[in-house]
Amino acid sequence: MPSRRTALPWGIAFLIGVAIAISYLDRQTLPWAIKAVQADIPISNQIKAALDSAFLLAYGLMYLGGGWLLDRIGTRRGFLIIMSFWSLACASHGLARNAWSLALSRLALGLGEGGGFPAATRAVAEWFSVRDRATAMGIINAGTAVGAVIAPPLIVLVLTRVDWLGLSNWRWVFFLTGAVGLVWVAAWAALYYTPRGTPGGETAAGPVITVGMLLARRPIVAVAFAKFLTDAAWYFYLFWLPKYLFEAQHFDLRQAGSVGWIPYAASGIGCLFGGGLSSYLLRRGASVNAARKIALGASAALMPWVMLVPSMPNTALVILIFSIAFFGQQSWSTLIMILPTDMVPHRALGKFAGLVGLGGALGGIVLGQTAGWLLDHGYSYTPVLTIAASLHLLAFALICVAVPRLQLLSFDISAPRRA
Repeated sequence: MPSRRTALPWGIAFLIGVAIAISYLDRQTLPWAIKAVQADIPISNQIKAALDSAFLLAYGLMYLGGGWLLDRIGTRRGFLIIMSFWSLACASHGLARNAWSLALSRLALGLGEGGGFPAATRAVAEWFSVRDRATAMGIINAGTAVGAVIAPPLIVLVLTRVDWLGLSNWRWVFFLTGAVGLVWVAAWAALYYTPRGTPGGETAAGPVITVGMLLARRPIVAVAFAKFLTDAAWYFYLFWLPKYLFEAQHFDLRQAGSVGWIPYAASGIGCLFGGGLSSYLLRRGASVNAARKIALGASAALMPWVMLVPSMPNTALVILIFSIAFFGQQSWSTLIMILPTDMVPHRALGKFAGLVGLGGALGGIVLGQTAGWLLDHGYSYTPVLTIAASLHLLAFALICVAVPRLQLLSFDISAPRRA
């Protein structure tokens, strides 16, 4: 039986995984409740894309700002503030009266959730060795699947059963999911602390590494741009799969909810696969460079199949191919999120993770807006699925060329200051 000391880091990983699950539950509320919301608030494809973009713009900027915040005040206090804010923002959707107020709520939700993964990256660096970090991040990233898996049936349940106080059912979707986040806040405040021996302590004292200094390094820019490419595909799948099932597969709400969770479940297995494969290769004697890139390449190879979705003869095959794509994407995502811990000192992790997240969010905006325009102008889902299918291979090629050897980068800093 593992000792308490040995087991504690994995308990921390689980706790953070729960937070990530809540974040993916929160961001899935609007995509799955969209038909019910449209009964009260008119929303076209381009307006929906604009709402998604509002979330992603704030999310990406706060990914960078949240990284700075966490580098300044530490993981424990930073995550406490971030999670409280996004839970209240999620609940605020239930008060919306028009598309503008929905957009404000999406902006606020993005501002809060943008700090989640930078906090997770810092916590992993604080609690885990290099050998175990990819596995730990896989456990945490699996929370994305848990939240997305429970979202369809849970939201359908609320939409069909909850009509308290004379309010529209969809409003309770947001009120209840926001409340779940506040429960987690209480648990985090009670349980998390920074372990002794963390480099630099809670605020990572040492010479400042600025965002400008990070952007001056080609490997760092390459990783951020790889995230731009691949998260474009991921956010398209995440925000548009429900609508695709409603429109292209002609599902009603109950039918979509009954199978819509399957690709997200596959994504959770992918999280564990990517991190687990990389850690396995390290234990077998592979270098960090080889272990990360072999796992990244295996993940990217699963993505092009999604371009076959429009030609599939039945829904079972459509769900199967989406499941392969979701598996590959989240295997890839786990590894991309762990690369900052391999490349920069601890005191710059928040900023680097922020740059990576900002790149991903901007990619999601570009492809989401493209999808909304194409669909409102009479095109099918085929062009955007074809684009999405190619992005991971491009990103993998970029990393191989621009980061020939994955290693800790050195920075020429003459004047030490407190970060």
